Amino acid sequence: MKDKLDELCVKFKDLTEKISDPEVIADNQTWQKYCKEHKYLEPIITKYNEYTKAVELYNESAELLDDKDLKELAQADYDRAKDDIARLQDEIKILLLPKDPNDDKDVILEIRGGAGGDEAALFAGDLLRMYQMYGERQGWKFEALSLNSTELGGIKEVSIEIKGQDAYSKLKYESGVHRVQRVPTTESSGRIHTSTVTVAVLPVVEDVEVDINPNDLRIDVFRAGGPGGQCVNTTDSAVRITHIPTGLVVSCQDEKSQLKNKDKGMKILRSRLYDLYQSQQHEEIANERKSQVGTGDRSERIRTYNYPQGRVSDHRIGLTLHKLEQIMNGDLDEIITALATHYQAEKLKATTE
Repeated sequence: MKDKLDELCVKFKDLTEKISDPEVIADNQTWQKYCKEHKYLEPIITKYNEYTKAVELYNESAELLDDKDLKELAQADYDRAKDDIARLQDEIKILLLPKDPNDDKDVILEIRGGAGGDEAALFAGDLLRMYQMYGERQGWKFEALSLNSTELGGIKEVSIEIKGQDAYSKLKYESGVHRVQRVPTTESSGRIHTSTVTVAVLPVVEDVEVDINPNDLRIDVFRAGGPGGQCVNTTDSAVRITHIPTGLVVSCQDEKSQLKNKDKGMKILRSRLYDLYQSQQHEEIANERKSQVGTGDRSERIRTYNYPQGRVSDHRIGLTLHKLEQIMNGDLDEIITALATHYQAEKLKATTE
């Protein structure tokens, strides 16, 4: 590992010089490429420098352990350096793990009400608000691609494009079934109901990443329905796209323009197809290798939001937090960090088995 890290140090130094070179800066595409590589290497090099200093302290203090006058001080430095070396080795190993190629991508977030009728739709709206408030803290931008709402103000289904730094890497573990336990506003007897909402986090992909044969598509236009302004229910602007080989269906009716609805529908379809192909590939790998790390299958119940007790529990990592109100207001950092740490540790474990 030391040889690899030394090579990365040389590369990092070279990149540092390149991104400051006026000729490179003039070529914006090349400069951005080098900046991206530099940003990826920076935390690795920082940890490696800390590790090198810890090793130096360890060796220096080890030599002083036989000195009666300095033994106590040397022992403290020796013990601290030993602990730091072990910790930094693990942290560096995690940083050196192969990076998820989708981590830098933007996201299509899809939320659907599941079991529970109107209450599930209302909670789907609550989850959308939670992710939007979290995204605002990250400086992300949101654009609605499609929305199917209920008369009570809930959401049957919504697709949102999220643009911003680390959007996919932070949200990718949110895919799955989210369960809520609370007294619905429509419940007169005060009984606690259990409802579910499904969340899908899809990386936004370009045309070149998913090859879609136009002959595999059936595109239907129809009159938009639901609440809206002029043109809704008066023109055939809504678009339904069916991918015949997979049976995937996407509908968009938010825009007045049929062309804009088609463009949004194709963006959602590309991401869904990409996710489907990736899932199939992961399943094949998992069948061959039992130690394959899970990624939060969306058929799996991943989290419960219990309103009477004010707690949120993530079932994948056994994490329970008694701060439901803060979480529903977008305070997701503790959950997302814990999930990322858990799955990184699982990947590290898989690579050493």
